[in-house]
Amino acid sequence: MKNMKIRDTKKRTENKRIREGDYAKPGVTIQGEWTTFTFDAEKEDSCFVVLKDMQTEKEEKIAVPAEYCMGSVRSIAVADLHLEHLIYDFEINGKKVMDPCAHAIMGRQVWNDSSRSRQQYEVHGAFDVQEFDWGEDVCPEIPREQMIMYKLHVRGFTMDSGTRSVPGTFRALMNRIPYLKKLGVTTIELMPVYEFEEIELPKQQKLPEYIRWKEKQTDQIRPAEKIKKVPRKVNYWGYEPGNYFAVKASYAADPLHASREFRMLIHRLHENGMECVMEMYFPEKVNHNLILEALRYWVREYHVDGIHLLGEHLPITAIVQDGMLSRTKIFYVNFEEKACAASRKYPNLYIYKEEYQYPVRQILNHINGNMRDFADQQRKQGAFLGYINYIASNNGFTLADLFMYNDKHNEENGEKNQDGPDYNYSWNCGAEGPSRKKAVTELRKHQIYNAFFLLLLSQGTPCILAGDEFGNTQKGNNNVYCQDNSVGWTDWRGLEKKKTLHDFVKKLILFRKEHDLLTPERELQGIDLSCCGVPDVSYHGEEAWQVPKEVSSRQLGVYYSGARTKNADCYVAYNMHWLEHVFALPALPKGYGWYVRATTDRGILDYPELLKDQRKAELKERSIVVFTADRIVEVETKKNESITTLTDDQSS
Repeated sequence: MKNMKIRDTKKRTENKRIREGDYAKPGVTIQGEWTTFTFDAEKEDSCFVVLKDMQTEKEEKIAVPAEYCMGSVRSIAVADLHLEHLIYDFEINGKKVMDPCAHAIMGRQVWNDSSRSRQQYEVHGAFDVQEFDWGEDVCPEIPREQMIMYKLHVRGFTMDSGTRSVPGTFRALMNRIPYLKKLGVTTIELMPVYEFEEIELPKQQKLPEYIRWKEKQTDQIRPAEKIKKVPRKVNYWGYEPGNYFAVKASYAADPLHASREFRMLIHRLHENGMECVMEMYFPEKVNHNLILEALRYWVREYHVDGIHLLGEHLPITAIVQDGMLSRTKIFYVNFEEKACAASRKYPNLYIYKEEYQYPVRQILNHINGNMRDFADQQRKQGAFLGYINYIASNNGFTLADLFMYNDKHNEENGEKNQDGPDYNYSWNCGAEGPSRKKAVTELRKHQIYNAFFLLLLSQGTPCILAGDEFGNTQKGNNNVYCQDNSVGWTDWRGLEKKKTLHDFVKKLILFRKEHDLLTPERELQGIDLSCCGVPDVSYHGEEAWQVPKEVSSRQLGVYYSGARTKNADCYVAYNMHWLEHVFALPALPKGYGWYVRATTDRGILDYPELLKDQRKAELKERSIVVFTADRIVEVETKKNESITTLTDDQSS
């Protein structure tokens, strides 16, 4: 049997010192004077490492001896290479193959470069030799009950941002970190930022199969005559097979130093106490070992805090049990909770699917659904699993468009409006698209406020789509995968136009963070666990302590006991009906009273307002009111002192 240790024997080939490499590290590794190349090839194959100097155009081949093989993996270490100006490929049986584990890519430095669709071009592996001092970088490891997620597209979020740096880049996103922090965001989720081909190819041509290890691999040269005949389309989102070990160079202000710029972004986020989650899409048949190695690589080399896995037939069990990923947050459409509980010490597994989105949309827009289904989703929080809640995501309407359009408007995608979901549980509030009618605009405003109340008062981890906090619109397009323009970009002019909405979301996030009873570590049980006479959570209708029996009911009261926390009791009244309704409030101990803290039409109140009638509350149509309980004398005294201080300051 072949010795597992790396051989010490050294050879010379073409004036290069070589030795057997490290089979356990796929791709390129650099250690001192030695550069190791490890790739997949059978023992019988003729293999070369092909090096090309970008300055002189000189090409050099280094043969990989057949004895430098273990199973179907070849590995060779080469000494004294000047990597700064080199690119490389592998040649297997006379055909060039790009390294599937290349840490940098040369050939796509310019986003949507028109020359790439008119002429032949090649993509090669490059060497990531950029040094970066992480210093005392520490991953925040924010508990799931404290997380506020914010999903964005690096290019779309910053193209119209008004930043002084290069738009559409990691550097521009860094300049937006203070904004996100002030909003209350703790965790940003990035749509794909690894290398992918953004120029869609003609259907008759196949993408290079460099992500496959054991299948025939092809070159990445594209005939120009075929591309000319097909209208060019941009793969704006990036949910395609990609180079899973390389940062997308065209997302960097300096494409030749993309890896350094991305590391700086992560470092800046961590300095501000924020996390970064990466979306990674793996289509079927991608080698499972490659997937595991890619995840480890981003955690090890870039300090990412989480991975949102997309795709089917992924090695979920292996990922969950991998020691290097044990402190990394993993997001997926489903997990087996028992198996996860046995293999994880840190609660870092998250269910990320649409089961919250649709019940909420239904009750908002009166399309089937019922408040009981919403109540189940509203309090869902697993013992070992977190749940990600969202109403709007990139795959569908924005939150503003959810109340502005009945139908999708994807005509500009070039697919005759057949792409994207046909049914979105949306409602245009009486007019399709933008409207100047006051009744329509006010109703839409109310619905957006209601949506944020529903999202941020639910127990799972909320996820906000970029721009929803100031009413960003995609003009009714619910599938902007190819819209690299103002339709798919975040329009930052909305921040000034709808500052009131933005400020409301900011205050509501703060309210959520200040009230621990709304964000428990585990799902509330509806039982008096604190022996205070009130369950940790209880549900009410128009009558206190009585849940509406009618399935069609659109009224619900949720009472949170503050006994297990330092917070006062909280009662949230939801009236999703188109008529006014009166809610009977649960009685409080003597000396305590219900205070209004937030309403749909007024937002978050600066000061709590004592409810005049402590027995009932009148709720307008399609509105939500948040009450908190507190000692009447203490609250009123504090309020008066605050008002007095404010008056004195103004007079001086």
